[in-house]
Amino acid sequence: MCASYGLDPRFSDQQLIEEADDELMEGIRAWARRNADEAVRPTGRLLRNLNPILLPSDPAPLLEEAWWGFLIDGRPSRFPSINTRSERLQEHPGGLRGRAIVPATRWFEMQKPSKTWHEFALDGALFGMAAVTQRGRAEDGSWFTCYSIVMQPAPERLAGIHDRMPVLIPAGFANDWLTGEPTRELMDEALLASSDATRWVQAATMTSAP
Repeated sequence: MCASYGLDPRFSDQQLIEEADDELMEGIRAWARRNADEAVRPTGRLLRNLNPILLPSDPAPLLEEAWWGFLIDGRPSRFPSINTRSERLQEHPGGLRGRAIVPATRWFEMQKPSKTWHEFALDGALFGMAAVTQRGRAEDGSWFTCYSIVMQPAPERLAGIHDRMPVLIPAGFANDWLTGEPTRELMDEALLASSDATRWVQAATMTSAP
């Protein structure tokens, strides 16, 4: 499970999506500066930490602040919804009707049974995590785009720390992920695209929880 991640405004790489414009990239940096390098956590009913995601739009992707986790009947869903298994989307591709890319520079996982926290990153580079989306209404009647990060089995070299990891979306596949037809083939292609980026992921032990 990915329950927290980071977005450092000093990211070294702008290859989140091909032909990303300066306004979009500056929007990501501005949000990260406001967040003061705090870990990004699921959105709560009281503390509405809305987080940046990229949504499909014409002629270019749209940056929007969104609710991490699904809202059902005005409340956070009773079932776990901050993550969605890639296997489930392969079996039920209807869940791919709404999609987004979540910008990040690292994510965090706790290794069990030692309860040691680890940071996963690509040498400070900005990268995109696959997400599925749906609209949701909060208790006060406000509507939000809600997102869930898509998780896949971790490769053997990382699985000893945690058995799951986000599906990483390389810049060259970003438009396909955002605009492709919601089919099993799209999820299959995303997993293949992710495997190349995953080769560069490094894990580091943390001295404290994020």
